Amino acid sequence: MQRPGPFSTLYGRVLAPLPGRAGGAASGGGGNRWGVPGSHVQPPVCARSGTGAAGQTSPNVREANSAFPAPSTMSKAEEAKKLAGHAAVENHVRNNQVLGIGSGSTIVHAVQRIAERVKQENLNLVCVPTSFQARQLILQYGLTLSDLDRHPEIDLAIDGADEVDADLNLIKGGGGCLTQEKIVAGYASRFIVIADFRKDSKNLGDQWHKGIPIEVIPMAYVPVSRAVTQKFGGVVELRMAVNKAGPVVTDNGNFILDWKFDRVHKWSEVNTAIKMTPGVVDTGLFINMAERVYFGMQDGSVNMREKPFC
Repeated sequence: MQRPGPFSTLYGRVLAPLPGRAGGAASGGGGNRWGVPGSHVQPPVCARSGTGAAGQTSPNVREANSAFPAPSTMSKAEEAKKLAGHAAVENHVRNNQVLGIGSGSTIVHAVQRIAERVKQENLNLVCVPTSFQARQLILQYGLTLSDLDRHPEIDLAIDGADEVDADLNLIKGGGGCLTQEKIVAGYASRFIVIADFRKDSKNLGDQWHKGIPIEVIPMAYVPVSRAVTQKFGGVVELRMAVNKAGPVVTDNGNFILDWKFDRVHKWSEVNTAIKMTPGVVDTGLFINMAERVYFGMQDGSVNMREKPFC
């Protein structure tokens, strides 16, 4: 796994006392309308009732009002990541929050905007990382670093995804940080996902073809591989490192298997079955965890989808 470059605070620890909760404000809010010219929102639709409140905006919503810079030489995908990251931060980050900071390339834009708002608004925020990369990102931007020992209750977790299906099920772990990402998201009151237009799919596997990551104890990678393919089909591959000989090693000292499935499954059942396989630490399937997903689009707009409440 590639590591970010060293910083002077590489092993420094910055801990802050537990900030006071800010009631409803601390848990975020954000509405179902993104206030950037040219953007549009897909409101949630209840599959059972077949109805949705299209175009409605909650009276408690704080719409984003920051101006984004004009498109630059940045690629369309990278610009889309930035739009999604900024949208999530504007709509959900509030004073006196404990934030879970995800991993990957998209989260960089969210952290940049969080750092800007901390300086501009003098926000009191504490950040819990999901990986070594996220930890260094927090330190690089001068944010307050903590952990689950000091802050076991997280107000808001923001993270990216490798793919999002129509039910907001996710594939994560392309960067190998899936277990810590799932722990932080699981202990967050709200879990918000940011992604670019390439990650939006009707079914898992439509866009993402690298398989579902499975973190395993090293001694068990062969029997786990056999068990998964025998039960669910497809192909399982041990993820190999690029700039070192041998397999990728996670922040937890484990291996990553990539299961390339060959059909659509009932993902909740599959996730539970694989997690119960001896030797498996966790999977990159995030089922019924994401509350809301922001997609940065090619035309400079931001689409938001959220889980329907039926």
